[in-house]
Parts: sequence; structure tokens; C-alpha cells
Amino acid sequence: MTKNHKVWRNGKMIPWQKATVHLMSHSLTRGSAIFEVLAFYSTSRGPAAFRLPEHVDRLFRSAELLGMELVQSKEEILRAVVKTVKVNRIQEGFVKIVGYYSEETFFVSVSNRRLDLSIFVIPADEVQKHTSSTVRACLSGWRKLHPETVPVEAKVAANYLNGMLARQDAQRRGFDLGVMLDNHGFLAESSTESVFIVKDGVLLTPPLGLILSSISRRSILEVAPTAGIKVAERPIRRQEILEADELFTSSTTHRVMPASRIEDRVLRKAPGPVSRKLLTLMNAVCSGREERFKHWLLPIK
Repeated sequence: MTKNHKVWRNGKMIPWQKATVHLMSHSLTRGSAIFEVLAFYSTSRGPAAFRLPEHVDRLFRSAELLGMELVQSKEEILRAVVKTVKVNRIQEGFVKIVGYYSEETFFVSVSNRRLDLSIFVIPADEVQKHTSSTVRACLSGWRKLHPETVPVEAKVAANYLNGMLARQDAQRRGFDLGVMLDNHGFLAESSTESVFIVKDGVLLTPPLGLILSSISRRSILEVAPTAGIKVAERPIRRQEILEADELFTSSTTHRVMPASRIEDRVLRKAPGPVSRKLLTLMNAVCSGREERFKHWLLPIK
């Protein structure tokens, strides 16, 4: 993938190939790695990381929810991200921060709750080279994990088996992604994306509590009113998804991804007017051309 790149691990820069753990490590065999994925964009002031402090805050929140300990402070992690982007000399791409137990163990528990930490940088074209402008969405047969079984707001590797199954199910049926319902039958989210629908010009999305507190989702909700778009966070019934005027997903890798199809229903004007307006606005925000949201971009200096 990026064989010549450097990886930040526990305070040191190491070659990409040496960023490894033992096959019996706890985070591999038990799925106990926590992580964050964030984007950095090319702007007139050079590369800038999108909402980096919020991502690091959420990393600490994941550790807290799971009883894990991060050795580094928030400021140390912020500096480490900036350093890793600079060392790899990439103008636009993605950062993945991974906290993990490298301890080799047969048991479900660990002897030391302190995490190792690694930071990876991946060029944008490595991630987006196979991306289309729209996606085909279906309702997944898999339900979103219930918050009384695991903390759904934690970005922990084990939780994403749920999303992987939903994605595989959708692809087997000829779709790109599966939209999951929660255990009450209301809209939750997709595999790694927040889901929005538009009905009669109003932007609708599920409330927090049963879904990940997505920073991409939060950004859309904060940007939309500045474009004159009405927003409502409320439970969304299955039938409302199927009858939506527009549907799009939002994630770090795809800020606004319109759906051209929902099950057997084709949306011929994808992106619709609301999705198109948000896509244009988010592109301006991420390139540093939108003054009202420049504080979301941290220059890599």
C-alpha cells in the first residue's frame, strides 16, 4: 500500500513494514483495538487536518468507555499526527490513529490496561481511486448493535464486524452498502457511515444514543443551517427510508455520498438539491474556502 511511508509508534518513527504485532496479540485475537480516522486536505495554507482535536477527544472517550489507558496526552497525540503527516510529505489524505494491546495472550482479559499507539498516513488517491459519485443502498438484514451489549459510541475494532456483515450482505445482493436499522426498527447507520434522508426539503437523521457520535455527522448538522436547510434529529421509520426524496451517507472518506438507488427504487436525480448543496458547501469547508468554518482546519506546520 504505502511501503515507503513512516509510521509513528509510541513516540518513534519506524518503517511501514515494521509496524506489526504478534498474531497472538490481544487486539488481533479479541478485536480490542480502538481507533480514529480523520482527513487532511490541501488548502491555500498547505495541508490542514479536519477537526483533529475532536477526533483525539473521541479516542480518549473510547478508551474511557472500555477501561483502557492511553499513555500519551492529548497534546502529544496532536503533535504526533502533525509530525507523521509532515514526515511522509503528503498533501492530502487520511490519518488512522490506532490504540492497541500488543500483549500476546490466550485469555480474554489483559494484564496491563495501557495501550500502545500507532499513527498511519495514507494518501487520498489510495483510498478514493475506486470511488464512484453515487452508491446503491439497501436495507440490511443485520441490525445495529444494541448499546446494552457494547458501547456503540466507542470506535473499537470488534464493533465493526457488525458493519462488515452488513456490507457483505449488501454486496451479495448487488448493492454497494447496507443501511442498518436498530433493534426497534428505526434507521441507525451504515457499515462505517452516518445516514441522512431528505423529505420535503428537510434533512433528517437519527438521534444519538443508538449510533456512533460521528464527527462527519456533526459537521453536516452544523453546516446545513448555514445553507438554509432545515434539520431534524428524530427516529426514522423503515418506510420513511424507502420513500425518501434523497438519501446520502457521510463519513471521513466521503463527506456526502448520494444514493442513486434505495432497494428497488431508483433516484434518478442523485444527487438531489439538498445533497448537492451540502456537497458543494462541505467541499468549500474542507478546502479552506469557507470562512465560517476555517477553525475546523488545523494547519500542518
